[in-house]
Amino acid sequence: MATASAPSIERMKLAWSRSPLPGFLHWWGGELAALLPVRIRAWLQRGPDVLRLTMGPDGLLVKRARTGDALATIPAGLPLEVQRATFTSACAGIDPDDRRLVLVVAGTLVLQRRLLMPLAAAADPRKVVGYELDRQTPFKPDRLYYDVRVSPAPAGQIALDLYAAPRAELDPMLERLAAIGVHPDCVDVQTGTGALAGVDLLPAGRRPRRLDKRRRLNWTLAAGCVLLVVLVLAQWLGNRRAALAKMQDEVDAMRARATQSEQLRAQLTAAVAASQFLVKRKAENPPPLAVLDDLTRRMPATAWLDAMTLDDSGGLDIKGEADKAAALVDTLGGSRVFGEPKLQGVIQPDPATGKERFELTARVRQQGPADAH
Repeated sequence: MATASAPSIERMKLAWSRSPLPGFLHWWGGELAALLPVRIRAWLQRGPDVLRLTMGPDGLLVKRARTGDALATIPAGLPLEVQRATFTSACAGIDPDDRRLVLVVAGTLVLQRRLLMPLAAAADPRKVVGYELDRQTPFKPDRLYYDVRVSPAPAGQIALDLYAAPRAELDPMLERLAAIGVHPDCVDVQTGTGALAGVDLLPAGRRPRRLDKRRRLNWTLAAGCVLLVVLVLAQWLGNRRAALAKMQDEVDAMRARATQSEQLRAQLTAAVAASQFLVKRKAENPPPLAVLDDLTRRMPATAWLDAMTLDDSGGLDIKGEADKAAALVDTLGGSRVFGEPKLQGVIQPDPATGKERFELTARVRQQGPADAH
């Protein structure tokens, strides 16, 4: 899986390097940095302090790459202890964790070739060029230090710049440096323009392994930032949930008050309707005194009543005695106050009084608009 994806990654890197975006971003970053104060800009742009080491027949020249200042010139004839002390003094004030030593080799000692390869070679250009060393150089691969730099090429191809130096030329330099306690981080090549080629001729096994504390600190800070973002988002989410719960409680309280208001409104409506109904019924039914007056006028003088009941619906129930109880139906039937008079049960004679006991029911007629006035 990783082998299959490697060419794609290299193609993406190559396409990125060919695009104008790297140049634009470099220019844009420079323009933004120029707006910052000098101290802040220097602090942001600080990085590893690179020291360039140039070996010659007469000795070792140590220069700071950032400023171009010569820090020390160490003659080869001095004792090793003196050379070591001179180099240590030249590096005074430079944090060993930030110090990077680059052994600069003259271009005349290095064989340079440009090879055009298919895009598939971008997966591992160093390994691909390793197969071509026998044909491209007069040396065997085990007698060379080499590195490859990928350069822009026509579409469908990549250009691999080969830089190779005989071990017989570089090993004495590395041994001389090791004797005074100097171990270069990489071996670069100085081109004809004076700039460095940006390669490292040292094989991976001979490169010193450094623990980049700043990178570890950056990763720690990045993890801390991610953690802070997560905590902030969690706090924000918690606040939103608390606010939502509070709003939900307020909505529930308002809904309860609204329900209570609806119930009170319904009760009030029902009470008003009942009151209006009673008022209407009262207005439609004649007053009890009028009923009693009409009944008194129509009942014969020989009859008397034991009980009279008038309910709210206008129902009238009369119990009493009369000489001719059956005639009472016709007597009340001609009234404008009573309607539907009829006897209930059986008429029974009373031996003591010689009259007939009866129970009569009727409906009190409701008053129309004309009767009400």
